[in-house]
Amino acid sequence: MAEKDRILSALAAAVDGMDEEGAIRAAHEALEAGLDPYEAIALGLAKGMESVSDKYEKGIYFVPEILLCADAMYAAMGVLSPHLKGDGRGRRTPVIIGVIEGDIHDIGKNIVKLMLQSAGFPVHDLGNDVPIAAFVAKARELGRGIIAVSTLMSTTMPGMGRLVEALKQAGLRSSFKVMIGGGPVSAAFAQKIGADAYGENAMDAVRIAAAWEASGV
Repeated sequence: MAEKDRILSALAAAVDGMDEEGAIRAAHEALEAGLDPYEAIALGLAKGMESVSDKYEKGIYFVPEILLCADAMYAAMGVLSPHLKGDGRGRRTPVIIGVIEGDIHDIGKNIVKLMLQSAGFPVHDLGNDVPIAAFVAKARELGRGIIAVSTLMSTTMPGMGRLVEALKQAGLRSSFKVMIGGGPVSAAFAQKIGADAYGENAMDAVRIAAAWEASGV
């Protein structure tokens, strides 16, 4: 357990420290130690990005630092991603994923996308700064499924509530489960706006999506 915690901490620290070589080294250590690649990404790399996001919000890090941290994260993900294995089943529930309009930060969204795809879900990535109308249009096209929407900025959180309301007005709400995530949001906020769930991290998002599919979403 101590070795696992050390490696996860090393992954997080490498991302937070803009250390691309260190991130690659820690990723290889994770595989050699037999760590689950999902955990290495969600509990190591993603935790590092949470720290980076916090520093960005506090004005400690700026865009150049964010990009260097992202480079370190993606370098490690390049090592870990080929070892991600699905559960052997071809999932049929489509997932629409995107960052709500007004926010261009998509690193967390990209991690969730990777994990969902690795778990076998067909993922439709709308990107970042996605207008509510684009989510609704894609939902209308697919007819049913899951919508996963994120934000890193507290100022764009109201857009998530407007998305839920727009789905209701379009007559699509009953056909879609809505999951929200990102640094400033919470389970309480999800309940407040009428979303179905809050995903704390990428592994949580996959767990929730799998449970919804099992229940016949």
